[in-house]
Amino acid sequence: MHAFIQYIQSYLDSNQTPGAAGNVFWAFIYILLVFVGLSVAVIAMNWLERKILAHMQVRLGPMRVGPHGLLQPIADALKLLIKEDIMPAEADGFVFWVAPFIVVLAAFTVFVVVPFGPTHAITDMNIGILFMLGVSSLSVLGIVMAGWASNSHYPLIGALRSSAQMVSYEVAMGLAVVSAILMTSLNEQGTGTLSMIGIVQAQQTQGMWFIFKFFPLGLIAFFIFAVAMIAETNRAPFDLPEAESELTAGFHTEYSGFRWSLFFLAEYSAMIAVSSIAVTLWLGGWLRPFPNFLTGPTWDLVFSLFPGFTFLFLAGMCFYSTARMPKHPLFRIQTMGLAGFGAALALIGLVLFHPQVRLRIEDIYWFCAKVAAFMYLYIWYRGTFPRYRFDQLMKVGWKILLPMGLGVLILTATVGLWPLIKQTIWHP
Repeated sequence: MHAFIQYIQSYLDSNQTPGAAGNVFWAFIYILLVFVGLSVAVIAMNWLERKILAHMQVRLGPMRVGPHGLLQPIADALKLLIKEDIMPAEADGFVFWVAPFIVVLAAFTVFVVVPFGPTHAITDMNIGILFMLGVSSLSVLGIVMAGWASNSHYPLIGALRSSAQMVSYEVAMGLAVVSAILMTSLNEQGTGTLSMIGIVQAQQTQGMWFIFKFFPLGLIAFFIFAVAMIAETNRAPFDLPEAESELTAGFHTEYSGFRWSLFFLAEYSAMIAVSSIAVTLWLGGWLRPFPNFLTGPTWDLVFSLFPGFTFLFLAGMCFYSTARMPKHPLFRIQTMGLAGFGAALALIGLVLFHPQVRLRIEDIYWFCAKVAAFMYLYIWYRGTFPRYRFDQLMKVGWKILLPMGLGVLILTATVGLWPLIKQTIWHP
């Protein structure tokens, strides 16, 4: 027992990820934390998307289940769990059953190498970015399997659209990623890295987020990736595989109940995954704003207080909404629930002011804040842009993003190596 306690405590003094340190216990703890955190994030995203879209369209959104509809995702989850699970009579039973699990596993496995901080990751691979891109691409296999196994025309068309869309935008996305990776090697040592943690550390060493590197090349590469990741996750305005106007619901038309909820979970998990890649490659990952300019103990203290103040601000919004709730007896439970939720947020905010908690949570906070900004953009796009036609979707992928990706890659290499090229030309 004493040896086990020492085994647990030994990792707390290390500066490595659990996988790199070879600590199976803490790797398991991190996996559980990522799984639970991702599930809670999907629940929150479900509520936020419905609320934000409602306010964009001058509606109220969910209001009935819990205060301001806060318990609506829980009610939906319970409904899906107890709903009758129907399988078409002529469907391929085994493939139909396996397909949603493949999509979910692909979305969740990506987070094995997502760095929430310099040590806050399950593990760090020297080919981390290739692992993320490769595993995330496997989700299309589950989508194609679901469409084919359903033995129905609409799901099959949706699955074929998804596979064509994935192939089209993977190419442009890969070129944008290579441009970012190339920026890690354009330093004094001339050494690059494919490690997710190494890419963030390269931005810290160079004193610049890669979105601003070789301006505007880094910004263009980021734009290409941002468009491609929307198409990769089948989100509006590129949600052709799920276009209800002509395909009913696309590749998961024949799915219901729990199995349908797995596709729903996988879609939002994939959105968070690709947003994590974008944040890591171009927006400094876990780095706080201006880490190389606003330095010193005072600035470190100021930025470390942001997590606590954020939760206190959310608690204040809850208390403000509680004060505005109708004073009718029928609203008493909802008012108490909203006040209790605000009190819980306030308590979390106060805990985050503790020095030991503050220092450990700061990296995770800034990473999650950047990912949250991307998730808001997903909702904004859905409420703003009309859906593309499929021929327009293919045109954007092959005729616009692909040439842009090639051009950015060539220009990035040229600009980065220009001092060496100039020296070779003038001093052969």
